[in-house]
Amino acid sequence: MNGLLLILAALWSLLLAAPTSAAEPFDPFAAAGIDSRPGAQVPLDVRFTDDNGESVTLAELLDGRPAVLVPVYFRCPNVCGSQLASLFNLLGAVPFELGKDYVVIAYSFNPHETPADARAERDKLVRRWPELAGSQAVHLLTGPESASRQVSDALGFHYRWDGAIEEYAHASAVATLSPSGKLVQWLYGLGYQPNDLRLALTDAGEGRVGDFSDQLLLLCYHYNPRTGGYDNWVIGALQVAGTGTAVALLGFIGLSLWRERRKREGGDER
Repeated sequence: MNGLLLILAALWSLLLAAPTSAAEPFDPFAAAGIDSRPGAQVPLDVRFTDDNGESVTLAELLDGRPAVLVPVYFRCPNVCGSQLASLFNLLGAVPFELGKDYVVIAYSFNPHETPADARAERDKLVRRWPELAGSQAVHLLTGPESASRQVSDALGFHYRWDGAIEEYAHASAVATLSPSGKLVQWLYGLGYQPNDLRLALTDAGEGRVGDFSDQLLLLCYHYNPRTGGYDNWVIGALQVAGTGTAVALLGFIGLSLWRERRKREGGDER
């Protein structure tokens, strides 16, 4: 009898120690995302290592120029390679001079990656865009978790390691920084256009990137944070004005017809 009680007590203890619910499944949509933080200051003094093995800071790389900043990881089996390829494909259509007007900085948020991984990624890009990807104004960085986490947190860029598939859950986007290292805009996904990138760099340049026509073009567009692109507000305003004019004209015609009808009815009564 005592032995049976001991067995029952042991089973009860195991039941109490067991978790009450199964572990929550990994949700990549909750783990990854981007907060909209225009004007946020990126820490410029954190140290990364470039693909040549040199220790650098973002302040040294910016050197008074705006930047296209790309959070990636170089061993990514999915979108990161396409993201960089899409960026360099569009840079060829942007009329600004790389190195003089802006720089490109891609940093890895995988702390286990090395300069060799960054060099391998550059080699792939150089094969398609030798002048752009081979420029000294393009910087592919790796570094410790403390460095990438500080920059990502400042940008509002969220990512998380998924141990089940051994990949990072993260969004695909590029950011533009002002010469002082402040976040200007995000361009989301792979579908932004050369005009979006041109306007984002013009905006980030604080009047120092692009000629008068570029500055004038920026006045005709406004940034839409929901789409990560620039909408032509002039066309939108004209559409609204045109709709208003049409409504007013229809109202005037209706009022004129109503008055004419009242006149006829008054004449018939006499």
